[in-house]
Amino acid sequence: MISSPDTPTLRLRALEPEDLELVYRIENDPTFWRHGSTTVPYSRYTLRQFIADSTGDIFRDGQVRLVIEIKEESGARAWKAIGFADLVNFDAIHLRAEIGLLILPEHQGHHHGASAMQALCHYASSLHLHQIYAIIATTNKPATQLFTRLGFEASAPLHDWLRAEDSFVDAVVWQRMLPAATTATV
Repeated sequence: MISSPDTPTLRLRALEPEDLELVYRIENDPTFWRHGSTTVPYSRYTLRQFIADSTGDIFRDGQVRLVIEIKEESGARAWKAIGFADLVNFDAIHLRAEIGLLILPEHQGHHHGASAMQALCHYASSLHLHQIYAIIATTNKPATQLFTRLGFEASAPLHDWLRAEDSFVDAVVWQRMLPAATTATV
């Protein structure tokens, strides 16, 4: 388990076979496709294979998908999956990776994105990554505000980069240099 020292009620963990329905829901919801590169639905079989084949080792797979969980308010100490935090397009030579974050709509607006990003940055630093980055549509104001608040810098404009319905929108590459690695809370 990966957690941020600042947020004991949120953690990131590896994908498990029990996450199949959550992966299926998210990967097959066309409203999420505009934020990534998916354009077709995936079968449960394909997603089950993805989970089974994933080692959780970014150096081997070139990516890692982590489940974002929050501690439920009941006294049962139960954890509930609310989305994913991804490190993708890993470059072992230049020690960088692209980040992705998806919080289910019913859990948005509660600062879970900021907490998950802090935990993901902490984890990326423990992997000795030099930097992480994201490509964000200029029309995505909540993401722009979040990345600004978390110390990312807008570094490169990308014109007509993302397709949106019947047109294209500009995007910006947001980067964050990571501090020297420290021991992760796992």
